[in-house]
Amino acid sequence: MKTSSNRRQFLQTTALAGTGLLLSINKLKALPVPQGKTPAITTEEITAIETAIGKKGSYKEAECVHTTPLPRNDLKVMIKGAPIPIPFGFGGWVSFKKTVDGKSAMLMGDTVLLQEEVNPMISAAQANGLEISAIHNHFFYEEPRIFYMHIQGMGSIADLAKRYADTIRDSKVFPANQPAPTAPSAITGKENFDTAALDALVKYTGTVNGPTYKYTIGRSDLKVMMMGVEMTTNIGLNTWASFAGKQDDAQIAGDIAMLPGEVNNVIKTLRKHNLEVVAVHSHMLNDDPHIIFLHYYGRGKAADLAQGFREALDILGKASMGNMKM
Repeated sequence: MKTSSNRRQFLQTTALAGTGLLLSINKLKALPVPQGKTPAITTEEITAIETAIGKKGSYKEAECVHTTPLPRNDLKVMIKGAPIPIPFGFGGWVSFKKTVDGKSAMLMGDTVLLQEEVNPMISAAQANGLEISAIHNHFFYEEPRIFYMHIQGMGSIADLAKRYADTIRDSKVFPANQPAPTAPSAITGKENFDTAALDALVKYTGTVNGPTYKYTIGRSDLKVMMMGVEMTTNIGLNTWASFAGKQDDAQIAGDIAMLPGEVNNVIKTLRKHNLEVVAVHSHMLNDDPHIIFLHYYGRGKAADLAQGFREALDILGKASMGNMKM
């Protein structure tokens, strides 16, 4: 009896200890992410970025993010036989942002590549100590076939800029290897579209990007952290929609940043509006919460396309994790 009693006490004590350990682990998981404002990128660091890459970028002070656009102006892209302007969705970029504690910085980039360029870029990135976080398509029906490769890295800003420049130096992504810019077209997205009407439908203000009109929308409802960096709109946490063509015969392409529980409700909404789902994937490694990105495409009247995009936006921030509305 004594042995049985001792065994029972031992099991009870072990169970209580296990419960305490579980509570401790759960408490640790629930600890808030580091608070505080991300340190600014200095003028000297911006100079280091622009010198290494050989191109001026833009600095978003509110996010403490420096971004360099890397469009593939050497490409002539067709979708279903129709020529498509490069700003419609064939512009890569690279961004830099510091960790919240200021002890390191992140590089995050998206490169636009022909299929035969993908693996040489992988090898170059890894040779320079950078990581590949995604490889995927944005479109169907495009000629030539285009892929998008996301590259990330951590370190000092000057060192990251050098490593990234060395990665892309022998490719068409490198600005010095791009053709000289042509004179901008006199007809822009402002003339091609009723931008005021589109803004009223989308409930955001877009920007004219050559002959296209584009919306870029962050996820202000979320606080996404990755390796000590707060992920924000200009370092890749965004939803976008680009319009090409004309008001009555438009094409739309874009990307929607979603929590896992939002994915299928967004898909259902896009399909209801006859927008094609082109890809569903991640862009980042180690992001918390994990974000899924969906690329879509459609053709029709710009107002109809904008309405479908707006209704997909309405899903974000409302769907329960893992649940799909029927």
